[in-house]
Amino acid sequence: MAVESASVAPTARVQRTKSMNSTRGALPVIAVTGMAFEASIAAGKGGDGITAVYAARADLLERALAAALDRGAAGVISFGTAGGLGPDLEPGTLIIADAVDGPLGRIACDAAWSERMAAALLDSPLAAPMRRGVEAAVAAPLTGAADKAALHRSSGGALAVDMESHLAAAAAAARGLPFAVCRAVVDPAWRSLPKAAMAGLRDDGSTAVLPVLRELARDPLQLGGLLRVAADAGAARKTLTAARRVLTASGAFFPG
Repeated sequence: MAVESASVAPTARVQRTKSMNSTRGALPVIAVTGMAFEASIAAGKGGDGITAVYAARADLLERALAAALDRGAAGVISFGTAGGLGPDLEPGTLIIADAVDGPLGRIACDAAWSERMAAALLDSPLAAPMRRGVEAAVAAPLTGAADKAALHRSSGGALAVDMESHLAAAAAAARGLPFAVCRAVVDPAWRSLPKAAMAGLRDDGSTAVLPVLRELARDPLQLGGLLRVAADAGAARKTLTAARRVLTASGAFFPG
């Protein structure tokens, strides 16, 4: 993952909302994401008790998450995009996970919370693209179609994969907090990502344009793949934004 300036130490980011419930002593839900745009969707416009933490590098994300949890939390949700592993899942498919399978083993999601989220989504226009199943987690980007197919098999049929869910699950388990996953498929299982798609991602989860342009200048044939990635990302962003709206309106973004 590229860092635009080596002279500037990367830091994890936190996007906080000022909860309308704070006067009643309610604790926020911590939404854990890898990228800035995912955190922006999770945090929303503020006022509803959600704090988003994000970073692309694991140690930065763990540090930001620990600091947020030290301030108190009602629960932890892994929220954002994911690579598709299920061969039939289109970009924009929404995953409400039953468990996370990754480097730290298999960790179950809070069943009651996950069921409340699924019920709210089933009672909305997002019923069709929603799926339940296992979310895989990895420590390094998984960008090739063959690698995705291998992980789908080795994980016993995990639907999607990301790089943050296992960290969020472990942190929640260590503190006895409920944990859930809400992820939208961005790159489907059959698509390999061009190198340019990852070139601009900084360690802190923000993005830079120049590294992408440099990569395209080196290999212009990546442009077609990059445009497909952009279209897929648009579908995932649309689904995530709609899911956030449904889940907060119904109260299902918060553990019962």
